[in-house]
Amino acid sequence: MNQDAVLLLALAIDAAFGEPAWIYARLPHPVVLFGRLVGLLDRTLNRDGWRPAARRLAGVVAVLALLAVTAGPAWLASLAFEAMPLGWVLEALLASTLIAQRSLYTHVAAVASALESEGLAGGRRAVSMIVGRDPESLDEHGVCRAAIESCSENFSDGIVAPVFWFAVLGFPGLVAYKAINTADSMIGHRTPRHRAFGWAAARLDDLVNLMPARLAGLFIILGSAIALRGKRLRRAHAAWKTMLRDAGKHKSPNAGWQEAAMAGALGLALAGPRRYGAVVVDDAWMGEGGRREATLDDIRRALRIMAAACGLQAGLIATLAFLL
Repeated sequence: MNQDAVLLLALAIDAAFGEPAWIYARLPHPVVLFGRLVGLLDRTLNRDGWRPAARRLAGVVAVLALLAVTAGPAWLASLAFEAMPLGWVLEALLASTLIAQRSLYTHVAAVASALESEGLAGGRRAVSMIVGRDPESLDEHGVCRAAIESCSENFSDGIVAPVFWFAVLGFPGLVAYKAINTADSMIGHRTPRHRAFGWAAARLDDLVNLMPARLAGLFIILGSAIALRGKRLRRAHAAWKTMLRDAGKHKSPNAGWQEAAMAGALGLALAGPRRYGAVVVDDAWMGEGGRREATLDDIRRALRIMAAACGLQAGLIATLAFLL
């Protein structure tokens, strides 16, 4: 079966069913298993008494071990799928668990619903499920901005990048990407414990997200031309200009592309200074000059853009499946 057709089926399964709660109440999600393995490697190999160079080398070993234990079996599974009569269906089912279209949409939409029905307290509780910043430091506009920023950033990490690596390297590529991304989220921090040990995970995550992040920005721009009512081309043009101008202001080499594109499309200023517990991160504004008072309507417009962008991505995959 054409690999693009398998990917298209995986996207359809994820869009229709997402992450069924009844399954993951009984079985751990694959990303949870990846996280447990990363935690084990961190506890085993990251020794406090070691010098930074030794801890950095241990971090390299940890990443290699993680990929061997995750992508290796995925490669063997892909060979087995090819030999099975309906193996491509099973492959699509498994791949769909590592793509987050419906899950991301649901979690971001829940913030808007909670704000509308329960006020600021409900919005803070809902947004705390998808961002790491201190929810008690956020007013209603801050909650809305955080939801929109999560929508745009995770559109790349949770949707475009997994699809990209499946398209390039098949099921093993998808599994490897999710393992790397999980490692980065757990140990790729500049804390005293992980500055050296997490270096390899952080740099590898930057590398594997270089192309997907820029594709995600383009999908958001095109999605805004489809999803936003009135002056569609003007909004898409603003998204393009803002992405090119502001993407490089982000501390991450990748996250700024989709976030700046979303800021421009919505006419908002996103990112900026944020509080994570007791730490204030003084990030630059994406979409500087746009309004900072994000609203419920802005969350809903961001979701429409994301849905349109997902449709465009699926359309591209369908075209490739037809042509190849």
